[in-house]
Formats: sequence, structure tokens, C-alpha cells
Amino acid sequence: MASPEPRGLVPFTRESLELMKQHIAKKRSEEHQEEDLKPNTDLEVGKELPFVYGNLPQGMVSEPLEDVDPYYKDKNTFMVLNKERTIFRFNARWFTFSPFSSIRRTVIKILVHPFFQMLILISVLIDCIFMVMTDLSNWEPVLQNTLLGIYTFEILVKLIARGIWAGSFYFFGDPWDWLDFSVTLFEHITRYSSLNFIPIFRIIRNLRILKIIPLNQGMKSFAGILIHCLRKLTGVTILTLFFLSVFSLIGMGLFMGNLKHKCLRWPQENETEALHNRTGNPYYIRETESFYYLEGERYALLCGNRTDAGQCPEGYVCVKAGTNPDDGYTSFDSFGWALLALFRLMTQDYPEALYHQILYASGKVYMVFFVVTSFWFAFCMVSLFLGIIAMSYEEEKQITAENAKKTEPKFQQTSKELQEGNGATETKTAQIEMKERSSASGILSLNVVGDDAVRRKEELKISRKGCSLCWYRFAKTFLIWNCCPCWSKLKEFIHMVIMDPFIDLFLTICIILNIYFLALEYYPMSEETNNVLSTGNLVFIGIFTAEMIFKIIAMHPYGYFQVGWNIFDSLIVFHGLGELYLINVHGLSLFRSFRVLRIFKLGKYWPTFKILMLTLRNSLVTLKDLVLLLVTFVFFSAVVGLKLFGLSYKECVCNIDKDCHLPRWHMYDFLHSGLNVFRILCGEWIETLWDCFKVAGEFSCISFYMMVILIGNLMILYLFVALVSSFSSFNTTTTEEDDEAKNLQRAVARIKKGTSYVLSRILCKKQSAPKETLDKVNDVHVKENISDHTLSELSNIQDCFSDKEKSRGTEKNTMTENESRSLIPSPSVSESVPIASGESDIENLDNKEIQSKSRDGSSKEKVKQSSSSECSTVDIPISEDEEMVYDHEKSKHLKSVSFLTDYRQRSLPGQISRGSKKGKVWQNIRKTCCKIVENSCFKCFIGLVTLLSTGALAFEDIYIDQKKTIKILLEYADMIFTYIFILEMLLKWMAYGLKAYFSNGWYKLDFMVVIVFCLSLIGKSREELKPLISIKFLRALRVLSQFERMKVVVRALIKTTLPTLNVFLVCLMIWLAFSIIGVNLFAGMFYECIDPISGERFPVSEVTNKNQCESLVFNESVPWENANLNFDNVGNGFLSLLQVATFNGWITIMNSAVDSTDVNMQPKFENNIYMYYYFISFIVIGLFLPLSMLIGVIIANFNRHKIKQGGSNIFVTVKQKEQCHAVKNLMSEDSQKPVPRPRNKFQGFIFDLVTSQVFNAIVTVLICLQAITAVIQSDEQSPKMDTAHYWTEFTFVMLYTGECVLKLISFHCNYFTIAWNIFDFMVVIFSITGLFLPLMAGHYLVPPSLVQLILLTRVVHILRPGKGPKVFHHLLLPLMLSLPALLNFSLLIFLVMFVYAIFGMYNFAYVKKEAGINDVSNFETFGSSMLCLFQVTIFAGWDGMLNAIFNSKWSDCDPDKINPGTQVRGDCGNPTVGIFYFVSYILISWLIIVNMYIVVVMEFLTISSKKKSKTLSEDDFRKFFQVWKRFDPDKTQYIDSSKLSDFVAALNPPLFMAKPNKGQLIAMDLPMAAGDRIHCLDILLALAKRVMDKDVKLEKVLSELESGLLLADPFKITYEPITTTLRRKQEAVSATIIQRAYKSYRLRQSDKTMSDIPMTDGDREVQAAKEEACFDKAEEKSAIRSQI
Repeated sequence: MASPEPRGLVPFTRESLELMKQHIAKKRSEEHQEEDLKPNTDLEVGKELPFVYGNLPQGMVSEPLEDVDPYYKDKNTFMVLNKERTIFRFNARWFTFSPFSSIRRTVIKILVHPFFQMLILISVLIDCIFMVMTDLSNWEPVLQNTLLGIYTFEILVKLIARGIWAGSFYFFGDPWDWLDFSVTLFEHITRYSSLNFIPIFRIIRNLRILKIIPLNQGMKSFAGILIHCLRKLTGVTILTLFFLSVFSLIGMGLFMGNLKHKCLRWPQENETEALHNRTGNPYYIRETESFYYLEGERYALLCGNRTDAGQCPEGYVCVKAGTNPDDGYTSFDSFGWALLALFRLMTQDYPEALYHQILYASGKVYMVFFVVTSFWFAFCMVSLFLGIIAMSYEEEKQITAENAKKTEPKFQQTSKELQEGNGATETKTAQIEMKERSSASGILSLNVVGDDAVRRKEELKISRKGCSLCWYRFAKTFLIWNCCPCWSKLKEFIHMVIMDPFIDLFLTICIILNIYFLALEYYPMSEETNNVLSTGNLVFIGIFTAEMIFKIIAMHPYGYFQVGWNIFDSLIVFHGLGELYLINVHGLSLFRSFRVLRIFKLGKYWPTFKILMLTLRNSLVTLKDLVLLLVTFVFFSAVVGLKLFGLSYKECVCNIDKDCHLPRWHMYDFLHSGLNVFRILCGEWIETLWDCFKVAGEFSCISFYMMVILIGNLMILYLFVALVSSFSSFNTTTTEEDDEAKNLQRAVARIKKGTSYVLSRILCKKQSAPKETLDKVNDVHVKENISDHTLSELSNIQDCFSDKEKSRGTEKNTMTENESRSLIPSPSVSESVPIASGESDIENLDNKEIQSKSRDGSSKEKVKQSSSSECSTVDIPISEDEEMVYDHEKSKHLKSVSFLTDYRQRSLPGQISRGSKKGKVWQNIRKTCCKIVENSCFKCFIGLVTLLSTGALAFEDIYIDQKKTIKILLEYADMIFTYIFILEMLLKWMAYGLKAYFSNGWYKLDFMVVIVFCLSLIGKSREELKPLISIKFLRALRVLSQFERMKVVVRALIKTTLPTLNVFLVCLMIWLAFSIIGVNLFAGMFYECIDPISGERFPVSEVTNKNQCESLVFNESVPWENANLNFDNVGNGFLSLLQVATFNGWITIMNSAVDSTDVNMQPKFENNIYMYYYFISFIVIGLFLPLSMLIGVIIANFNRHKIKQGGSNIFVTVKQKEQCHAVKNLMSEDSQKPVPRPRNKFQGFIFDLVTSQVFNAIVTVLICLQAITAVIQSDEQSPKMDTAHYWTEFTFVMLYTGECVLKLISFHCNYFTIAWNIFDFMVVIFSITGLFLPLMAGHYLVPPSLVQLILLTRVVHILRPGKGPKVFHHLLLPLMLSLPALLNFSLLIFLVMFVYAIFGMYNFAYVKKEAGINDVSNFETFGSSMLCLFQVTIFAGWDGMLNAIFNSKWSDCDPDKINPGTQVRGDCGNPTVGIFYFVSYILISWLIIVNMYIVVVMEFLTISSKKKSKTLSEDDFRKFFQVWKRFDPDKTQYIDSSKLSDFVAALNPPLFMAKPNKGQLIAMDLPMAAGDRIHCLDILLALAKRVMDKDVKLEKVLSELESGLLLADPFKITYEPITTTLRRKQEAVSATIIQRAYKSYRLRQSDKTMSDIPMTDGDREVQAAKEEACFDKAEEKSAIRSQI
């Protein structure tokens, strides 16, 4: 609770200190009082003093003042303000000097002075600048001594001003001061001592960079927020380490030693020497030429002994020899390396290499391991991290909003007072100036039209307030042109012309044409094309210049440059004119690149673009301190890397490169070190880590890399979540349009109006029909058009009728929410003739939801009328996700009703008399067809056939011609499937009618698939139509319409994605700008001269340009080759940027850009190194920010539709929503029924033993010990270790068997009613089998790690609800609740992968094996295609596969190559199809995966919001009754009042009441039955009222709760409460008072009778004791009264 009323500033005096001491003493004497005050967030240290507290007198600047925050009135503190009103707080206790000491006051003045802060900041910045320099040998000591002196002086000032104690506001109470003191002290020790700590000093001194953080209050606040967020991430981090360790142990058990399997040439000349070295290790063979190497590969080919593993070529044998790949750094031979490999898979850094290595060495079946680890495990962990970060961000946002609400009224009141008082003079002056300017700027008001007038005038007012009077005079004289009346008329005319809507339309068309011209540039470009583009550039510059000149004339220069878009337009014009002036200067490609700014001129007429840019600007302004903090961390990491590893890279460079040249990625200088850190933050770190291992060792490299990865990604994720949250409120429907956008609409409306007028005049001349008949025909035509179009078509097309309505200003009826969800518009009918809707002449547009009773009258369902008969029984029932569509206007509906009435009166009698018998036959046929298609057996049969037809596609691989029988079966099956689907289609046509059938989107999909079936059959019959067979992959799409789960996901994806098309176009425009810049910078520069022998690029010393390359003569021609990914045109630029965005192949693209020199010139190593900044800019501006926009808008649509569905998940079906409740119960701690204790004493003793907490703890310790024994294993360990490990496993198996036996004895048959017991029993059975099976079947048939893997599965007990840590339960709950939706997404991803796998088999099966296509990943079979697509799903390795498909030239492939077993010739690829294939799949899979993340993160936020809100959920009630069972084991529904305190203390929040709680319970006034018993419902209702307080939903929740309890126990005995807890307490206290009063009365009577008898000394002592007892009783009595 903050201060209720702000008070003035008061100097801090000795009286103030004495008063503070009195407050402290009073507080100590009143310890029972609760502290309800909290620090005011607006009065924190480092913030400016709010103006609520008035002006700051000059005499109070830098002087001690009484603290204005009431929280600190008894904290022994005082406050100091500098001249900028910044708050500083000090402790009044003196551990150095008194607060009234002149020395301390002087030092405080120095400390709070802004110049002192500026001096420290400049010193730190200078220190940072010189830290990155390496050549400072001459004057480095002088600089370091100077800076060290400044830092030492700062510490002395702070020590004297703040004190040396470690409390709050003392020097050592601030962690940042601790950091400064430690660094400075260490620097003094290393500088002036004989100890030589130079290497350590270089690292410790770099911590000085972090001193920038406390000097900026915003950065310091964000650092505190991130630290708080890091604490919340502790549970996720532990859970991640747990799973990483488990998967590492599994990887050790599966792949230990497998990566050493290589293909060895056999036989060899000296076999003994090859297989046995001097160490006696038979598994050691040097990496020599004896191994088999693929062309261009650095490491030997891996192989395996399984049939699905890699096979050696002829003449080679697969043996375990040599070292592991990647110089021994990639392996599962020990726990450490396995953990590194799993962390690499989780972060998805170069996973395709490890993926291929394992599949080559172990077999394709282990793809399952990678699917679980690199996709599901990575997805779950990242989702958990994002969920916690999002929760933390939302909490901070809510706290900020609450503080703003509290302080806003006070600030508004103060600002009003200041405006009324101090601002009176300024207001009067401003009014005078406005009057003076009114006559001079009369025409200026014409410049502002539409709704933006007020906004622009306000901007002008605000701009005037900040300027001086001289500027007004200058603007009036030179920038406002009012010369003569003729000039004014000219301005009016130009203003009218330039502001005309058609001018804006013309300018928009010019901008689009200019963008088109910019995108047309390519290399090599002909002279004619170049001249056309140059001429076009001149024309557009002239148009934009004329626009600027005319607007300046119309608006005055002053008014023109007040508008931001006009300033932007003028910059573009000046740039174009400057480009014309410098047209003959060479090397201005970067200057020409600024032409792309013209693209963003389109944003002036694009409201979506404006809103997005405004939101982005506001977000970045708010988060600027977080961005600075991230930049500071990157700088700090780069400097640390430079100082830590720089010399090592120089000295040990020969360990990395055979020529002893520094590689591209090193840390010898600051630039490369910073680039390396940026690459690590982009997720590419494993390759540079291997290089670091070679030069600097493993421990220091891993420590540095983990620091950068963990802390850097935490900041990036927090920034990403903040940006996404800012865009998540975006709504395209509420986007405001300004004058330019409205002018475009006006121009288009005028064109449409004119066109319709001309057409109407032409039609009127040719039309001879009467006007009334024409109107009726038009009405019918409009109705038919509306009924024949789908919802998506109607929503995208605006016909002339709607335009006319808009122009007349009439209101148009909007679609309801159900309409926006519907994919199936269903026309309703009102005719009584039994014909199908497809045959009906008239369709009623009034679509209504009707309910039709079934024949037994027991159920009702929503139906949509597809027939024009009122009594027809062939109505199509509406599913739960299909809604009715209302897509017409009310006025048109009324007209159609009158027309239809007349039509019926004329047509009905004749139709009924002519076709009554035929109509009945037709009706019966349709009834029969409808019964067939609606039958569940028929639906199941069609679903089964759909799956069979889809699965049959997987058999059509490159080996199908060799399998004649299967090929014949598939051909017959295709025919059968085709006939079945055609029959189904015909039945549905008969049942529903053509119009209803083709109004259903899913039926349209089925119709398309039937067409595909027919075309594929036709393609088989004729040779010239054979290409039609390749479209068979579309058959799999029919699965979408057959399974409800996929339909739900597809509908939801459409709802959340289609509204983002506008935002997607904005992002595409940003990419277009970067692509055009890339064309200007790199077009034609990626060519290079390649040595045909080595395959490497010639050095510049040998070849400098294209002519020298072509003049070289070898055995074959020397190619002057271009890179596959380049920037020769905009299309190639887009593809290159996509690879950079997915971080696949981006290193190769950047290397080509950095090495580029000029057109037709040989590239040179890092010739243009600053081109790295182009790609860094794209990753930040073109990837990070657009990604935030897109995901934010998708989340906005997701939340919008979620709210419309009542807050439920939109990606699950109704049945799955019920499953979510079951999952909640399953995740509860007491989900299992308790096992009854046996009556037998021995069994009871064992039961107590196995159910005790000690026994469970012992089992948990055994599980951990078993995992530790697995951790210490390694490959090629000694035989003694193998024996010890075997007996250890045997011991654990026996212990687990003993546990199982004990539980079986005590639980009996109830043992198998608990799922965890069944799991333990299976583990024991399989473990015993795994121990003894090798003895019978041999060690070669049974993996040696089988028992270890089986025993390792018991670690999941740590995740068991109620047994493991609660934090794990809270983290896994959102994942479990999202599991149904994730399964639906998985089905959709699998279907997409299936379709693309079949498509890949048809198009890329015979592509030459190189780059990313090899023996494991290819498109020859369905399984291999799925392996390829799994890589692309995780955005890994698709660049290599695309490079292989790019081989379409004679020099790269052989188009006439004979493929054995098939008639297909050639091994060339199709680049166009390949680009479409991979780009489309990446976009679709990205969209699905993003929605998967959104589902989990939003589930996190939903659970968090429910916990914070004062509401009770079903889970809270369930936990209440779980606790109730422990206090009421006999299920009487009552507990004794004496147990009430313990019961409410045992509850979970929010019903929990901590002890002491008796007073609160008494005040709740609970009803009590006989025997002082309280009913559970009364307790629950009272606690619910306490939690929900004044919530409007309270009565509803309580009534539902009470009715639910009565339904659960209808035989509950009713009772009448005889009293309440409050009344019982009052009665007890009253009885005590009466009893004490009666005793006091008796005592006084006895004293009165004894008053006449003389008393002895002993009697006097007794009397004194009685008086003291009476005094005590009186005090007790007063205490009881106060309690009442």
C-alpha cells in the first residue's frame, strides 16, 4: 500500500532522525501488528521524483531530505535528489560518517551529481573501446592506470557516502557494488603485487563491461527481471537436464562404439600390423588410406552390421577401427560426449550430420530415436521455456499496469493544478501566437482533410510548444508562402488536383510499377533491358519529384514537412536526384541499394503496414533497454572470447588448418569474435566448438559456449515474447484508414460507379424486355449467384450491389460468428415439391437452422436443407463444427420472398398434378441413398478404402518394376478404389443433390480426388498421357475429409492463418527489399574458377578473373562456375534469404558474399568482410521482427476464436475435450484408489513397510544409484569394469525383484490395479529375461546394454504425480492438457509428410547421389523419402538435398544414364520443381509447428491466469475432497469442529488457510450440527465465498456446486443446524464471563464475612494472593471481551 497523500519535501535533520528512532521503537513494541505498507514503485532508487511532490527548491538539491515514501519512515533512511530530480536513498546509520557530517554531505553531493555519473559512464565506454584493441603496447599501462584510478575514486566515494555495512542502501548491499569492488581489488592485487596473474587479469577485467548495466536504470531493471525469470526457469532447467541425462544414457546403450565402425580394405598386405598395434589394443587402427572415403568427404565412410545400416563396397569389410568422426568429438562412448550430442540434437545444430552418422552405423530403425529427441523432446523443452518466460512477462506487464492505474489519478490531478497555476502564462502566450498566425495560415487548413485533421493539428501544436519565437518568425517569413491572390488561387488549384483520389491511385500504380522495375534487375542483363530499366527509373524519379513539388506548393514547406510520410518521400526524391548526379561514379552499388526505400512508399496507402510499423516502433521504444542489455551481453561475450581464446587461435592454428591459416570463424580479433558470438546465438555453435577444443581445451570452451547459449537465448526469447505480445492485440478489422487509403477507396468506387453506369446505358439500349421482368430476372440471378458460391469466394469478392450500398451510405448486414466459421454454406428451401436442390429452379436465401425430429421422436439434431421439399427426409445433418451461413442482405431477402410467393402460386398446382407418382419414386430413391451414405458401416468402409488407397502409394518406388506381382495388384487395386469412390460420389449426389454436394468444401475435395483417380487411370492407358500418373500423390488428401481430428485442425488453421495474409504480405515486402539489395550488391559476383582435380577454388595469385580462368588448359576444361544459391536475380535472392532464415547453407552463402570482389573477378578470401553486416541486418530486421509480427497476429486470431468457442481449445474435438478432463484426473496425486490394508499381521507389517515414505525414498535412491552406475560406463573399458557392471546390474535386478515380491505379498490382487505396479512388474520380468537370455542364446544375439536400458526406464518414477517434485507436475500438466491437440497436429504433419514423400518419389527418385542425397537420405523408397522429409521438418539439411536436385546440366549429371530394373533414364534433377517442393513444405510445416507451440504456451498462460484469478475450478474442488477423505475416512460428510483448523491448513491454495486460523474460522460463522460436527458442503461454501469475495459468478458457482453434491449423494440425511461456530464461541465466552463474575461475587461475600475477624500474618499473605488472582482474572476478562 503506497502513500495515500503526497506530502512536501522536508530537510532531514537531527529531529527527523530522533522521530524515526521513535517510530522504530514503537514498531518493535507492536510486533503483533501486520506490515501493510509496500515500497512505492514510482519512488524507487534511480527514478525521477514525480511532479506530484511539487517543484524542487534550489536549496534542497543534493541535500539530505526526509523520505517521502511512508514505507521508509521507520527504515533509518533519508533521500537525496540531484538537479534532475533523480532519487538516491542512503542509510541514516553511520558506519563511516554521520549523515550530518560535512565530509559525508560533500561526498554525497559528488556521488549524486550528474557529472560524476557521466564521468564513470565515459570511463567505462573508453575502457570498452580499448578492450577490443590488441595493439596498445606503448600507452596501454598509462590508460589502464588512469581508468583504475577513476574506478578506485568511485569506490571510495561510494564507501564514504553509503557506508560499509552489508544492509540495504549500503555499499555492500548492492551486488553491482560488490562486482565493482571485487574487480577493482583484483586489479590492484595483480598490478602491484609480485604475483603474476596476467591471464586471469585479462578475463576478470572484462567484467568491467557489465558496469554499464547499473549506470542505466532501465537496463538494471531488465537485468533484475531476467534474474527473476531465471529463478522461475530453475524447474524447467532441472527437468531438461533430467531428460538430457536419460536420453544420453539411452544413446550410450544403443550407439556406444558404433561410430567407430568403418569400411576397411580387405585383405591387406600386412594384416597383423594393421589390426594390432604396439599397445595391444585390437580395436585401434590409424586413420589411413585403408579406409573407404566418399568423394569430397573428410572422414571415412561409416558402416554397420545390420541389414538396414550402411554397407561397405566390394573389397571392404566393416570393422570397429580408428577414432570417432569429427576428430573424435562426436560419439556416445561416454556420458559426457553423449550429453553433448543430445544437447546438440535438442538445440538442432547441424543435426543432419549426426543423423546420417547414426543411421549409417546403426540402421534406419533408429530414426525413432531422432524423432523423439530432435523433434518431440526439443519441442517440449522449448515450449516449457517459452511458457515460463511468457508467464513471467505477463506478470511484469500486469504489475506495471496495476501501478500505472494507482498513480495515474494522482498525476492527472497534479498536472491539472500545474496547468492552472504555473502554465497560465504559457497558455496565454500560445493563444496570442495562434491569433497572430491565423491570418497567415488560412490556406493551411485546406491541407488537412478527413478524420486526420484533428491529429495533424495537435501535432502542429505540440511542435510549436518546443520551438522558440525566432523559429516562428523564420517559418512565417520563409516557409509559409502567401504572396498574392494569384498565388493563393494557384495553390488552391494545385491542392485540389494533388489531393484528388485519382492522383493517389495514379501514384499507387506508379509505386507498384517502380517495385516491379526494381525486381526486374538480373545478371547478366542485356543492354536493351538495362536502358529500359534506367529510363523507367528516370520516369519514376520525375513523378515522385513532381509530387513533392506540387505538395510543397499546395501545403507550404512548413505544412509539408510536418507530415512524416512527406519527409520520407522527400528523402527518396533527394536520393534519386543524388544518384543521377553520381551516375558515372564507380562502386556506388550500396548507394543504389537505397532505391528499395521506394517500396515502403506503398505503406502510406496500406493501413496494415502503418499499424504494424507503429506497433513495432512503440514496442522497440519500450524495450530499448532490453535491446541495449542484449547488445551489451554480446559485446561482453565477444571481448571475453577475444581475451580468453584469441592467442590460442594464433598459436595453435595448425591444429585447425593444415596450411596454418586462420579459419573464417575464430576469435583472434574482435570482429571475428563478435561474429562467432552472433553465430552461436543463431544456433550454429557445434562446428566452432570443435575448433575451440583443438586450440584451447574442452573445459574453458564448453563453459564459454554454454554461457553464451543459455544467457543469450534467455534474453532473445524474452525479447521475442515481448514483441509477440505487443502484436498479439493486432486486429485487421479495426485498422484505421487515413486520407490516402480512403482516397484509394474513393477512386476505386468512382471507377466502379462509372463502369456500372456505362454498362447500364449500353444494356438499356439493347434490352427489349419489360422493366418489371428484368427486375425479377436480376433478383433470381443474384440469388443463384450467391447460392452457387462458397463462403470464401463471397468474402473475397465485392459485387456492384455492395458498392452501391456503400456509396449511398446504407448499413450492410454483417455475417454472424457462425457464418465466419462455416466451410459449408447450405441453402434452405421452402418448396413443397420433392426434388433435389441441384434440380431446383429457385433457392431461398434465408438459410436457417432447423431441428427435425427423428422417427422415434427421441432426439433432435441440427440439419441443413439441401432439398426443396418441406417433407423430404434427405436432409444433411450438420456436424458439430459446421455452421449455417447467412450471406445476403435483408432488403434483397424481402424482395426474394415476394417473388417466390408469386412463383409458387403459379407453379405449384401444375407440378404436383404432373409429377406426384414420379416424385414419390424419386423421393424413395433419395431416401435409400441417404440411408446408405449416412450409415456408420458405410462410412467406416469408405474410411478403410481411403486408407488402403493412400497406403498403396507407398509401394510405388523405384523397385516396383522388379516386383511384377505387387505392380499388378496395385493396378487392379487402383481400378477398384476408383470405382468405389465414383459410386460413393454418385450416391451422395442422389442423396444430397448437386448443389448441396458442391457447397460442402470436403465433398469438393473428394470430387477432386475422384478426378485424380480417373486421370491416373487414363494416364496408364496412353503413353502420351503418362505424366498424369504423377498426380496420384493427391489421392492422399482424401484422408482429410474422412477423419474428424484432421478436419478440426485444418479448419482452425484456416481461421488463424487466413487473416494474417495482410501481415504476410508486409513481411514479404521486407524480404523483397533485402533481395533487391542483395542483387545490387552481389549480382554476378558469386562466380569462381574451380580446379577440376581438387574441386577447390584457385587462389587469386593464380587466377584473377574470368578470362584467365578460361585460358587455363588441363585434361578437361576449367569451369567458371556460379554458386547454386546466388543473388543474380530477385528469385534467387529470395531462395538464398530463405536458406539464411532457416540457417541451412547460410554459411556457404555468407562465405561467397564475403569473398566477392567484382563481376567476372575471382573471389578472394574475406575480401569484403563487412558484407557480414548485410546478413546480420537481414536476420534481425528481415527474420526476427517479421517472425514476431506473424506469430503475434496468429496468436491474436487464435485467442479471438478461442473466446468465441467459450475458451476451449480450437484444435480438438468434443470427445478430446472430455479426454482433457480425464488427463487432469490422471495427473492428480490421488488419482489411484487406495489399497486396503490386509488384516493378517505379517501382511500388514509388510504393507506398512512398502507404503511408508522411507521405503519410497530407498527405492528412489536405488533408481538414482542405478543411473549413476550407467553414467560411469565407457567404451573399451577394462574386463574388470565389465564384470563389476554385470554384478551391479544383477544386484539391482534382485533388489527390484524383492520390492515386487513384497508388494505382491501385501497388495494381493490389488497390486495389478495400479498402473505403476504393472510397469514395475514388467521391468522386473524383462530384466530377469535380459540377464539369463545371453547365457542361452549367446551374447551376439542380445545387446549387452539390454538390461541397463530396461532398468533405466524406472527413472520415470521421478515424474510420478505425488511422488516426484511438484514442480515437475506443474510443468508437465500444460503439456498433458495440450496432448490431444498435439496428437491432431502430428496426424496432420504425418499426412503432409506422406503426400510430399510420394511426390518426391515420383520426381526425385533417380537424382544423382551427392551433397544431401546419399544412401540413407534419398527419394528411392517411401522410407527413405520420409527420412528426408523428417530432416526438412526440423529445418535441417534441406540445402544439401536441393543442391543435389540442382544438378540439371550435362556437366553435373548424365541424362542418359541407365537405371537398372526400370525404364527411366538419367540422374538429373529439376530445379524448378525442387524449389517449389522444399519451399512449400517448409512453409506448411512451419505453420503447423508454430501453432503447436502456440497451443502449449497459451495453455501455460491459461493455467497461470486461473491460479491468479479469484475463481475456483473443478480441480480445486477435487483437491478439496481429496483432503476431506483423510479427515473423514468413514465418509460421514461431517468432521468434528476441533479438526477444522487442521483441515483448512491441509488444503491447497486458494482454499488454504494458514495457522493460526481459529479466529478467521469463527468469523466465518459455519453451521454446526449435533455433536459439534460441521458438514463438508458448509465448509466448502464458506471457503468459496472467502476466495471469490464479490465475484458476480459466485452465486452461480455455489448453486452448481450444491446441486452437484446433492446429485452425487441423493440419499444424504437432511439435518438442522443447532448453532454456528460464531455463536458457540460467543456462548463459551459468555459462560466464562458469568462463571468468573459468580466466583468474584462469592469471593467478595466471603471477604465481607471475614472482615470482622482479626487476621494473622499468614492470613494477610493469603489475602494478598487472592487480590493478585482477582487482578489477573480481570485482565483475562478484558482480553476475552476484546477478542469477542
